[in-house]
Amino acid sequence: MLQYLNIANLALLEKASIEFDAGFTVVTGETGAGKSVFLGALSLLSGSRSDKSVIRAGSDCCEVEAALHFEDCAEIDSILGELGLPKCEEGALLLKRTLHVSKPSRIAINGSLATLANLQSLGGCWIDFHGPGEPQRLLRSECQLEMIDLYAQLEGPADDYRKAYRAWREMLAEIERLRNETQLSPDQIEFLKIQIGKIDALELSAESVEQLETDFNRVSSSQDLLELSAELATGLTGDEGAVSMLSQLTRSAVQSAEMDPSLSELASRLESVILELQELGAEYEMIGASLNFEPEFADEVQQKMTVWQELRRKYGREVSDVLESRAEMARKIEDQGDIEGSLERLNCEADEQEKVLRKKAATLASKRKKAGEALAREAEAVLLELGFKKGKCGLEMVSQSGLKAYGDALPELLFSPNVGEPLKALSKVASSGELARVMLALKTILADVDEVPVLVFDEVDANVGGEIGRIVGERLKGIGGSHQVICITHLPQVAALGDSHFVVDKDQSGDRAKVSIEKLDASEETRVVELARMLGDRSAQSALSHARELLAESV
Repeated sequence: MLQYLNIANLALLEKASIEFDAGFTVVTGETGAGKSVFLGALSLLSGSRSDKSVIRAGSDCCEVEAALHFEDCAEIDSILGELGLPKCEEGALLLKRTLHVSKPSRIAINGSLATLANLQSLGGCWIDFHGPGEPQRLLRSECQLEMIDLYAQLEGPADDYRKAYRAWREMLAEIERLRNETQLSPDQIEFLKIQIGKIDALELSAESVEQLETDFNRVSSSQDLLELSAELATGLTGDEGAVSMLSQLTRSAVQSAEMDPSLSELASRLESVILELQELGAEYEMIGASLNFEPEFADEVQQKMTVWQELRRKYGREVSDVLESRAEMARKIEDQGDIEGSLERLNCEADEQEKVLRKKAATLASKRKKAGEALAREAEAVLLELGFKKGKCGLEMVSQSGLKAYGDALPELLFSPNVGEPLKALSKVASSGELARVMLALKTILADVDEVPVLVFDEVDANVGGEIGRIVGERLKGIGGSHQVICITHLPQVAALGDSHFVVDKDQSGDRAKVSIEKLDASEETRVVELARMLGDRSAQSALSHARELLAESV
């Protein structure tokens, strides 16, 4: 149960420290007095998202903390263990949340820093909110389904079905992925084979590519090289080339050596130069001859280089990149046979899973129908107390097209508020007041099977009054026997039944509005005055007398 709640600088509330008792707690106050601050504090601790606008104007931060006690905290400790947070000591769970104007928010659970997701994980285990919008939720089949599963304790089978359903949907997605992303069309397979053929034709290696590039450069520049080689050969050994000119000079060098033997060495050196030039000329002639490629060879080199450049653009600049791509393409072609087999196997498995799912869905629908009819009968009895003397309730399961995450059928609550009227869908016959009472009837029934210890009811008694209001209060007080119930109400008949009573007040007498929360003792006159205010006039003797009667009847 919730033991205490500390609030600081939340909206118009500067500071409050509230101690709670077990059983049925009521919260009252004028419309607009600030009861939403009370709910806001609990909502923050349950993990609801919020922004910095809730911080009291002029304050740096707002802070909310609470202490809860559990007789059996095994479930809470299990969640805390999964979240890596300290477990409860002596059954106590400590929660604290701080919102700063200029700093990140801080959350602490049992004294350890935590996240909003951690707070949300715990929130569903200790508190459940039932607000003014609850009756409208009752019109949704999903809400009715939740109620029936809770009433029949079908959360386990429903969760098993959901897990099986998710596995089935994942298998269908895998089948679709294999079919659309991995399976190749005949044109795609043919394309891959052509690419592999191109790579294989080049017989790729680092050496072969180097030779190809050399051959390509020679073929590409062969005409220019041929002309240059011919020019050099002619200039060296032609009729008017360097060798011919030097030969004439050689005769003169020989004659000078005959006259002076000391010049013989120079003549020999000149003859050596002529021999070197003759050899150079011959080599240039040979180069020119080697550049006269066969047309077939030149075309082959050109084609191979074109293919190589294309492969580099597609698969990578290095030989290793192209060869890796070739291996991947070969693997894809080889895998096609395996994909067909995999698709056939997965389709068989998916069909088997679907058969099992349909059986599970049919079983769930049958159990839900049986439980829903029992819930409707109990709700009929409660509605009799709530003023529907001839009201009738029923339920039918509406089949859905295909399997869904919840099964293959959704419940449809049926209702007839008046004698002689046929049962119809709740959404077609219930007024807002009738809908509120149907929801209240269901909530009071479900409270017995709801394991969440703290139940918060925010004006669920709206649209009812008089004797019915008293019965609503008795029902809520009855729930307080097994849960800690906190109820915000405007009905004095309900407020008088509270085991504890808090009043929220807004003071605007100064230069700034302030909200306060005060606990009223059952024996004090202040509670009588508050009930008299709710009855219409806190100063009227008739209202004060009626308030005392209400309190006396609640004992």
